[in-house]
Parts: sequence; C-alpha cells; structure tokens
Amino acid sequence: MIDSKSAPYAALILRLTTGLLFVAHGLTKLFVFTPAGTAGFFEMLGLPGWLGVATMVAEIAGGAALILGVKTREVSAVLVFVLLGAAFFAHLPNGFGWTNANGGWEYPVMWALVQAALVALGDGAYALVPSRKLS
Repeated sequence: MIDSKSAPYAALILRLTTGLLFVAHGLTKLFVFTPAGTAGFFEMLGLPGWLGVATMVAEIAGGAALILGVKTREVSAVLVFVLLGAAFFAHLPNGFGWTNANGGWEYPVMWALVQAALVALGDGAYALVPSRKLS
C-alpha cells in the first residue's frame, strides 16, 4: 500500500535527483563536449548530428522542468525515450554492466525505469505546474 503522506516527498526526491543529473549531463554536452562534438558523437553512432543537440537540450530543459516540478509526467515520458535511445544506440554494444568499457546499458535503462515511475507517480510535493492526472 502507498503511504499517502510520504509518497509526495518520495516523488519530489526522484524529481530533484533525476533533474539534477539530467542538467549535469546536458551541461557536460554543452560546455565540455560542445554541441559540435556532441553532434559528431551521434553521427559516429550512425545517428543524425542534430539529434545530439536535441538530446542535450532535452536533458537541460527536461532536468530543469523536473527540478521545478513543471509537467513532471509529460517531461518524464519524453525522457524515457531519451534514455532508452542512449541505452540502445550508445550502450547496448558494451554489454550490461555500467562499469564495462564505455558503459553498458544497465544505467540508462535503470534511469528510464525511474522516469517511468515518475510518469506513474506524478509531480509529488512542491510542483510549480502540475501534470495532468492519469485516467
């Protein structure tokens, strides 16, 4: 059974944690790898370069939205696909373990499932712009 008193705070913790990590990953793509480098990496994977820049923007904007509690369900649903794309296109060939060379698919799939849990849980406490309720 769900504890209705603590569940909103659990969702808040998930929102803040994943939001901060998304922002950190997106800013790394922006300031360390640069948009051109990120695009080049995506092209090396056989994907269009613009998708790398779109991923960077999704990580930064999506992370900020999660931190603020802006449409958590909708943002998390989009980020599930970003994470599954990372798992499938960048990490699947490296095996399961994240500690494998170049990182396996374990970590992005786990975070995709965390985002799926946020889709089911909703905004939690202190959301600025609540999501639509699931029907």
